[in-house]
Amino acid sequence: MPENSDPRESTPSRRQVLLAGTAAIGAAALGTTGLGAAANAAPAGAGGPAIRAPFALGVASGDPLPDGVVLWTRLAPEPLAEDGLGGMPARIVPVQWQVAADEKFRNIVAAGAELARPESAHSVHVEVSGLRPGAEYFYRFRTGGELSPVGRTKTAPRLGARLDRFSFAFASCQNYPDGFYNAYAHMAEEDLDLVAFLGDYIYEGDAAGSIGRAHVPAREIFTLADYRTRLGQYKSDPNLQAAHAAFPWAVVFDDHEVENNWAGDISQVDTEPDQDPAVFRQRRAQAFQAYYEHMPLRRAQRPSGPGIRIHRRLTFGDLVDVHLLDTRQYRSDQVPADQRADPSRTILGADQREWLLRGLAGRTARWNVLAQQVFFSQRDFTAGDADSFSDDAWDNYLVERNLVRDRLAEASNPVVITGDVHANYAADIKADFDDPASATVGSELIGTSITSGGNGTDQNAGDLVQLQENPHIKFINRNRGYVRNVITATEWTADYRIVDYVNTAGAPIRDRARFVIENGKPGPQLA
Repeated sequence: MPENSDPRESTPSRRQVLLAGTAAIGAAALGTTGLGAAANAAPAGAGGPAIRAPFALGVASGDPLPDGVVLWTRLAPEPLAEDGLGGMPARIVPVQWQVAADEKFRNIVAAGAELARPESAHSVHVEVSGLRPGAEYFYRFRTGGELSPVGRTKTAPRLGARLDRFSFAFASCQNYPDGFYNAYAHMAEEDLDLVAFLGDYIYEGDAAGSIGRAHVPAREIFTLADYRTRLGQYKSDPNLQAAHAAFPWAVVFDDHEVENNWAGDISQVDTEPDQDPAVFRQRRAQAFQAYYEHMPLRRAQRPSGPGIRIHRRLTFGDLVDVHLLDTRQYRSDQVPADQRADPSRTILGADQREWLLRGLAGRTARWNVLAQQVFFSQRDFTAGDADSFSDDAWDNYLVERNLVRDRLAEASNPVVITGDVHANYAADIKADFDDPASATVGSELIGTSITSGGNGTDQNAGDLVQLQENPHIKFINRNRGYVRNVITATEWTADYRIVDYVNTAGAPIRDRARFVIENGKPGPQLA
């Protein structure tokens, strides 16, 4: 079998099945099963001409629970309209939705209607409940005579239920002008229970690119309209839409959803020393609002001004707890290396840190996953006795990193999954990073970017230094792609799946490396 092939790719295309679902059914079908009355119960101000092709941004689902999941869409026939309104009129629009146990919607199990409001960019968040645990479902939306693409989703298993297998992929960093989303075309064909997105869903800059994917607006973004338009541009990509439609996602942001390297109320470009931090808080509030409007998040994650509670926990039977973290909103500002050991410094903030430590100390699943944004393990970039570290990673928050590491050592099978650095890594989490002989207490799997950084390469010249200076780091690769994970009671298997180019469409996928973590034996081992 060729190196870049996968036996599962001979099965019918999940993407073809899902996207063909719209053509296979008529809008009249959605008017049955109790939706006709909902469609006729339009509120005041909801009338007006029919809206054509409103589902240009596709559909998505997220944050699965044992009895339900979030369904998302946004009405936007003109996603690139620079007023941020998506080509929609300034009126409320009723949107009907259905959930079925089969892709042809013969067995409807839930249905209802929501109001897409102009103040929320005509986004729709449906928190469906009453579904069966651990079950596959299909969903769709309608407004007027227009029908959305069909999405597939899956609920979480019952809490504490014995689970033999859980599969998920994680990804991050999808700078639109840097490349085509070739990796997502392949991800959409996988057999997954979840996708975890670890940050940098959009980039806020003004990059023009060189492959015909320039940013819209063609400037750095600051306003609510700007962020809505930029998110609309990214979500217009068909490969990204296919991956969203194929599986439920769990999303967290990093920095570029707002601004590069921001930290708490500290902006890198907006807040001069003599400027009120309220300037940046206003920008952050608008970025968070647009982010929520475009993600399959629950009402508990709806932002309030410049604040949003994005840290949360998802549980999958007795097998996996996923602790989704926020390493931006509460962190201290980045400082020079000689200040990194200040015990007052935080990357999590006191409340989130205590929430995490309580969760790890209580009853947990067999595998504990910290789904987060920036490099957790120590990473020294300089050869010899001198050292240097990233001031944007956990290395800049040394005391808190070591505290979390020590608590992870007491938890069941801790695995940290990370994005941000546009490269694949696999690393042992050591009881003492300065002592290679110290115990390995956990595992860190770092995933490369979807496109950020362009085509990439296998390794660069500095990687040999990193491997020599950090013997706990076992693997580095700088191609683009994602990490596919299959978890059982006995082991975790991580496949680093890569594409060789993103400057043109259509790159094949191949497995660059496979690592296995054994139950009760921390540290990824090359398989």
